[in-house]
Amino acid sequence: MTEPVTYFWIAVAVIILLVDLWAIVSVFRSDKADVTKALWALLLLALPVVGLAIWGVMGPRGIKRGTGPSSPEHSKG
Repeated sequence: MTEPVTYFWIAVAVIILLVDLWAIVSVFRSDKADVTKALWALLLLALPVVGLAIWGVMGPRGIKRGTGPSSPEHSKG
């Protein structure tokens, strides 16, 4: 493989890793049960690309109180 192609795939892998980490943090900030959070995290770790797609469609959306913005100017409301 040529160097630019190698760098491209490294960049893709890093982006997938960062998005997966963001998804895992979002899962643990949700208001779902601990077992549900653990199962989502395992899915995201075991299947990074497919798990991310599944989480994007069916994953937990709610954010637990106290984990969002800490000041009124940072909130959306």
